[in-house]
Amino acid sequence: MAKYLLLKHYRGAPASVNDVPMDRWTPEEITAHVTYMEEFAERLRGTGEYVDGLALAPDGMFVRYDGEGRPPVTDGPFPETKDLIAGGMVIDVDGYDRAVELAGELSAAPGAGGKPIHEWLEVRPFLTAPPTITE
Repeated sequence: MAKYLLLKHYRGAPASVNDVPMDRWTPEEITAHVTYMEEFAERLRGTGEYVDGLALAPDGMFVRYDGEGRPPVTDGPFPETKDLIAGGMVIDVDGYDRAVELAGELSAAPGAGGKPIHEWLEVRPFLTAPPTITE
């Protein structure tokens, strides 16, 4: 089994087919979307492929260490993940092909007008061993 993160983006990925931002959806459209995600996760729980899922709030900041006795530095001239990453789902599947298959299915979650979003999801494998460095 291999773990993958199916990462949902607010922006940064190519535009989806149904590219209406969620803040313009009706409450019913949001409910339908969340229900789809919950039912998808429940089905994967049944197959043993679901590990975890999360939706991120739009609030957040970058923080970094700025030296002993100094307060941490926050924010900065960086693209903020709160603007880029909407959330994700961790799956534990037989391999890459299954991860891609599930990402394709998750991409069909309904959006505006009840139509599938066909959003682009980033599929990222978890690192299982340190990379080998050769010269």
